Amino acid sequence: MIKPNTLVMLVSEKDKTYFRVVKEEGSLNTNEGMIEYRQILESNFGQQISTHLGKTFYLLKPTLYDLVKSVKRKTQIIYPKEIGYILLKLDIGPGKKVIEAGTGSGALTTALAFMVGEEGKVYSYEKRENFSQLAQENLKRANLQHRVEFFNQDIAEGFLQQDVDALFLDVRTPWDYLEHIFKAVKPGAPLGFLLPTTNQVITLLTHLENGPFYPPEVVEILLRRYKPVPERFRPQDQMVAHTGFLVFSRYIEKK
Repeated sequence: MIKPNTLVMLVSEKDKTYFRVVKEEGSLNTNEGMIEYRQILESNFGQQISTHLGKTFYLLKPTLYDLVKSVKRKTQIIYPKEIGYILLKLDIGPGKKVIEAGTGSGALTTALAFMVGEEGKVYSYEKRENFSQLAQENLKRANLQHRVEFFNQDIAEGFLQQDVDALFLDVRTPWDYLEHIFKAVKPGAPLGFLLPTTNQVITLLTHLENGPFYPPEVVEILLRRYKPVPERFRPQDQMVAHTGFLVFSRYIEKK
């Protein structure tokens, strides 16, 4: 059975999704009826559960994808379609230590914290206190807050860490902070950057070209969804297209 203080995902037959940290007392109220938390605690993930009006909901354990998509946000988040590639390019896995700057609402922070495991650590920098606080609340809801150290400061002052395994910048002018990278990461460490416009990418590439960096890669990731209806299988009418350019490189130590 599900234990108290567990984050659960409830999905209606109309595909309406609710996330709740289940307590010993309380209930979820929806347009399709009420579900007592007691019912959830007496059930298991992967089961159906009914409201007091007899409407069916699916009781599911949130995946990393669900956690990222459901963060409460005040900013544009990095989408799962980018996050998967970022995790692979930065070689994020159990025990890794990684710096990110531009925490925002904490979508990428959530994914990084999930992947580094109990032995790893994420160091997240955000100069806007209200954004940093929101990200901390999102990480706490996902029970991943203990894997992250948050820093409410401008990275113009540099990073406090040394010899980290990877670094990712989601800031407007990343070229202004490249000099701080050298002191923070291991030689050969993978670096990632997210930028929304071509002129920003060109400026960053110019600075990378003139510094101790491995030849960069620039990608844009598009994801096209289809309607899963056998009788009329076709692409969905709308899609999330351009959300940003990803730039990847490595720090190369000078002899």
